[in-house]
Formats: sequence, structure tokens, C-alpha cells
Amino acid sequence: MTKKLNAKMIRNIDEEKAKKIGDKLKRKDIYFILEDILDTYNVGGFFRLADAVGAKMIYLCGNTDVPPNPKIKKASIGTYKFTPWTYCQETKEAIEELRAIKTLKIMAVEQHKKSVDYRKSEYNLPVAFLFGNENYGLNKKSIKLADEIIEIPMYGINKSLNVMIAAGIVVYKSLESID
Repeated sequence: MTKKLNAKMIRNIDEEKAKKIGDKLKRKDIYFILEDILDTYNVGGFFRLADAVGAKMIYLCGNTDVPPNPKIKKASIGTYKFTPWTYCQETKEAIEELRAIKTLKIMAVEQHKKSVDYRKSEYNLPVAFLFGNENYGLNKKSIKLADEIIEIPMYGINKSLNVMIAAGIVVYKSLESID
């Protein structure tokens, strides 16, 4: 088991050493594809979530900012240094890259007429979760590339959850089935 580091230690470790540690971490066949996530604090939160669940890769797509953006660095508490990531201009590029190397399920987390309750979905590895823009969600082309569309039911007046909150709920639910 790898020694757990606190936030101060993670923030202060240099990137080269962090990469060496990150390369040795045991990772699950879980991937995040972020499409046009505009809030850099959300992007940083995805790095923390990816680290927490041992995800293999984050694909930052479209208008999503990338490290070393100062707000991403701050929100991620430095976990961006340990978690593998890459940038793709188009979400389709990320999906095609993943499909070329793996047979996996692409799960779009989105409110949609074809979506199913996330609690009723089957989760298996490898899996890629596709998350969209905070205001308008995923674009139609990206939704069509997904194998399944899942959503979190909303019982109040608010239409949706923050993308990071939704990601945490769905990804940890998937771990219940996978682990």
C-alpha cells in the first residue's frame, strides 16, 4: 500500500517526483472524459476524484482548461501531478483513442430522454465516464458516441447537480459494483 499524503505534502512535492510516484500507483480501468468543463475548480475536483478512485486517465476536451492553471492546481491540491491526463481538441478523439486500445463501456452522465437511472445501470471495468459542460451538458455528437446514458434523479426544484457532485455520486456507485 502506498503511503497516503496529506494536502500540504501533495502541494509541495515536485512534479518529477510526483510523476514517479504516480507511475507506481495501482490504478483501476476507469477513465474520465471531460467535455467543455469551464469551471477550473471543477476540473481540479476531477483530478482529486480520479486520484481517490485510482482512475487511469483524465481526458480534458474542448474548452476545458488544463494544468498548470493556478485554479486547477489549487482545487486539485496538487493531485494533477500524480494523475495521468491528456488534452484532446474534440471529445470524439478521446473516445476513439480509448476504443482503439480497449473494449470498454462509455457512460455519458447526462439528463436525456434515453437516460437511465444511474442506480439501475451495470458497471464493469473498463469504463469511461463522460461529463459535460456545467450549463448545457454534453453536445449531441458526444452523446451519440456513448454506449449508455445515465442520470441522477432530481427530486427538488433544481434541474441538476454540480458536475463534480454528480461525478462523485456516479463513480462511487460504480465502485460498489466493480470492487
